[in-house]
Amino acid sequence: MKVLILAGGFGTRISEESHLKPKPMIEIGEMPILWHIMKYYSSYGYNDFIILAGYKQYVIKEFFANYFLHNSDVTFDLSNNQMEVHNNMNEPWKVTIVDTGLNTMTGGRIKRVQKYVGDEPFMLTYGDGVSDVDLSSLVDFHKSHGKIATITTVSLAQQKGVLDIDGNNCIKSFREKEDEDGAIINGGFMIFEPSVFDYLSGDKCILEQEPMHKLAADGQLMSFYHPGFWQCMDTQREKKLLETLWEENRAPWKRWS
Repeated sequence: MKVLILAGGFGTRISEESHLKPKPMIEIGEMPILWHIMKYYSSYGYNDFIILAGYKQYVIKEFFANYFLHNSDVTFDLSNNQMEVHNNMNEPWKVTIVDTGLNTMTGGRIKRVQKYVGDEPFMLTYGDGVSDVDLSSLVDFHKSHGKIATITTVSLAQQKGVLDIDGNNCIKSFREKEDEDGAIINGGFMIFEPSVFDYLSGDKCILEQEPMHKLAADGQLMSFYHPGFWQCMDTQREKKLLETLWEENRAPWKRWS
């Protein structure tokens, strides 16, 4: 199953760093949060990634083009114009980076990579959040209900999509948060059947608006509730929190050695 990662936004709420690089390339423990997300999926055996890039997409391409330089010791013999890579750090990853446009909305970005996804289910998450959600259980749940979409839901009072969920974990409505809400929200870590592309239109299409509303109205949007750790990185304060967890070896999303 391919893993799509939304990595094309401007990251204006963490603008102290995002004017230099795309938000998913902001570092936690000297590695981009995008890398942390990919390492997490890889720890469950998901190694085929499609990065939906946009703003400063060349930074992401250059990171992977020079991945061994970022993660290995290197000797440069300038007299002979040679380079030797020591303790080469390889990953079992296939990474497709697609420039989905500078101002394209989330639904439009997904629609643009349909040809790379093919006619198969796929995973999708945002390039700015980490979690310790059980991906194996998430996949099992998605396969069990036969609906088009599953989203991981978490209980946090933030400005994310608010969900009305019935007793069978079917999402009945999807709307933006209001001030009085302290509700279950969309935490990303989603799975979609390929038929979701029928719900997506052009570059102005926002996944979290009309497509989600329509999926909910059609009874095709299911909730996988995750009671554990989940944290996005919208602000410098949240970045510092993630850095502290990482530096103190308390990062719940670190499943690899």
